[in-house]
Amino acid sequence: MTSLRTLGSSDLQVFPLALGGNVFGWTADLDQSFAVLDAYTAAGGNFVDTADVYSAWGEGLSGGESETVLGKWLAARGNRDGVVLATKVGQHPEYPGLSAANIKAAADASLRRLGTDHIDLYYTHYDKPEVPVEEIIGALDELVRAGKVRHIAASNISAERLKASLDFSEREGLARYVALQPHYNLVSRDTYEGELQDLAARTGLAAVPYYALAAGFLTGKYRPGAAVDSVRAGGAAKHLESERGRRVLAALDEVAGAHDAPVATVALAWLAAQPTVAAPIASARTMEQLPALLGVAELSLTEDEVARLTRASA
Repeated sequence: MTSLRTLGSSDLQVFPLALGGNVFGWTADLDQSFAVLDAYTAAGGNFVDTADVYSAWGEGLSGGESETVLGKWLAARGNRDGVVLATKVGQHPEYPGLSAANIKAAADASLRRLGTDHIDLYYTHYDKPEVPVEEIIGALDELVRAGKVRHIAASNISAERLKASLDFSEREGLARYVALQPHYNLVSRDTYEGELQDLAARTGLAAVPYYALAAGFLTGKYRPGAAVDSVRAGGAAKHLESERGRRVLAALDEVAGAHDAPVATVALAWLAAQPTVAAPIASARTMEQLPALLGVAELSLTEDEVARLTRASA
């Protein structure tokens, strides 16, 4: 049985891989989504990450599709209490921004789609510096007091705004962020390391990194001359053009070979070994993609292997 990790200062116990819900209702239809969710939970997984905006960018979609699929799955399986459910506010086309009124209206809309009376972890999706932290935290605190949200978190926020938010919560005795969702992986380290990581460490925040596999690049399927059928192929393949990207792939290949493990598992294991990281997020569109993600729960890298990957990605 994989041991669960405590999420920051919260009472949430989470599997060391958060299953990304961005594909549900977009590139994964209802049956595919149910199959992936069933296999993830059967393997001991309990941490599912979505957002109210997923997947408004898809052709013919308007946002909320992922939450709707998750709501149908939770209802069909009757397992709401066994799942740590995370979603986000601020980017849905009908509920843009982080005004107090919008946060509360968007939360109610998410609850309806998810078919539940509470969200375990509620993120501000992208910080809106024009909205005072007092207004944002005040609205989130109301949701916590009403029992609609158990814990709050932030994504895509500066260290300065994050500190101001934490200080306000502390000063006023209001709900406090317990987690941070940064863009962070082996080919994107400066998006988290430094001020943000230091602040998270000082204040006991758990990091739940997104783009953990760099849009698929860190699965190892992007190689010179290889064609990949993916909506994200262009973004991922650009890393091949950089010397760092090629160095990282070479180091991943070495470590993966030593463990007889998929490259993706090793990339996630490096993240999971970083200070403050509780669980990286990765999504699977098909059942075939899932085992490499779940493998992070069982793979422990040596200090030397972590250091080798860190050097390669510098």
